[in-house]
Amino acid sequence: MSDKSRCSILHEGIFHGPFVGRLKGAVAPDEFMRRSTGSAEFIEADPVDGFSVRNFHIQTAKVAFTSDLVVYGDDPVEARRVSMDIAAAQCQWREQHESQGYLLPHYNTFLCTSTIREFEDTHDHLVSIDSRGNFTGKVLDLVQQERQEMWNMAETSEISHNVFMGPTPELQGTEEASFDVLIECCDLGRLNPSALRLIAESADEMANRSFFDFPASGSILPPTWSNEEADDILETCRWIFHLSHGICPNIDYASPIGGRDATDERPPAPCRPRKILIHCADGYTESSMLGIAYLSYSTGCPVPDAWLRLHTSKRRNFFAYPTDVALLTALAPRFLQESPINSGQPSMDMANKVSSEPSWLPGLDGSLPSRILDYLYLGNLGHANNPDLLKELGIRQVLSVGETVVWKDGDMNNWGPENFFVVREVQDNGIDPLTNHFTRCLAFIERGMRKKVATLVHCRVGVSRSATICIAEVMRALQMTLPLCL
Repeated sequence: MSDKSRCSILHEGIFHGPFVGRLKGAVAPDEFMRRSTGSAEFIEADPVDGFSVRNFHIQTAKVAFTSDLVVYGDDPVEARRVSMDIAAAQCQWREQHESQGYLLPHYNTFLCTSTIREFEDTHDHLVSIDSRGNFTGKVLDLVQQERQEMWNMAETSEISHNVFMGPTPELQGTEEASFDVLIECCDLGRLNPSALRLIAESADEMANRSFFDFPASGSILPPTWSNEEADDILETCRWIFHLSHGICPNIDYASPIGGRDATDERPPAPCRPRKILIHCADGYTESSMLGIAYLSYSTGCPVPDAWLRLHTSKRRNFFAYPTDVALLTALAPRFLQESPINSGQPSMDMANKVSSEPSWLPGLDGSLPSRILDYLYLGNLGHANNPDLLKELGIRQVLSVGETVVWKDGDMNNWGPENFFVVREVQDNGIDPLTNHFTRCLAFIERGMRKKVATLVHCRVGVSRSATICIAEVMRALQMTLPLCL
């Protein structure tokens, strides 16, 4: 058995009993086997058309064909019945292939008679979920690991005075309790700045923790958005600023929003500064538009600068949409004009800020390359074809996997040919191997690290070929196993 793969199979009835314990690598029998009265057979998982290499949902069924299988469960009668069905399916599978002239190895089915509680007592390192239904943390669970990594990547951090971004905190948890105002960005969110105004104008002794929502990134689509929506976005930023700084301006709301100036306000009245969290489910996507908008408003910097600052100096990873680029670019002059930081600045300086647009902005689709390590970025062909954006991010090397960048000759010459590396003849088909290219690719990335510059690794989409190279570099640099790197 030592030279064969081993898969533990959880019988179906375990989920219906009082105990829900699971061992490492456990799967349910219906993931690979079809059972009916008096018969059992393996599922034919291969698709009728196309390749099977990227159909990850069928891999359990594929591996079961070539594995020794261990059955366990709290109901010994049902566990024995399942093990007999699996043995019959293995026999049927082998006979089917032998009739076609293919000799298969003999795989076994084992019935484990020990209970989950016995495993907890004697082999607790194999227990993924204990008999009380709790994760033990002693077995690598890829779903749990991914959730934890996403949480770590989007960990709550301050982007402006008293204003934070991060994932939605646990309900009634300690992190939630540390904030006075929580603004959740979601698909069903709505623009309601007047609610923030009420909080700012309420007496301190009456102010409890407040929860609001706001439209998700990508949900306000130009050119369908209205002037009222634009006003509400600006007003939301305005009241977040006043709440976070502990000032409550007395505003004459009879004047139109667009015509407001310094004469509309009397000296602001002091109030208690509020700690504010802008959050969404993953802390990475839905909150991006509001985060960029507020950073521009609160610092008085142009929207493109805020886009970069949020990633570079604020060290936040985020994802935005092309519609966010169009919306925030259209609102950019108003963010600058109405920002408290720019109050009293000469009109010529403001005009220069408004009119200046960086060369990389027209090529921005909203997203930036993903920062894998400080010296390693993962991106797509669109990112790679925006050299000015790469330069702003500190990227000075480009590793192209199966694709070629199209740059102006002047840009190529300025960067230098030694800062480009192209892996050729690796198509996006899931079949062409990258094995022979790892050594040279990792050496190129290490060269950039030693020069203290970042390297962009890209293919066309940035999810398979280039991701493979990045995974290999993380394994090498951090001495991590493949499952942890994924």
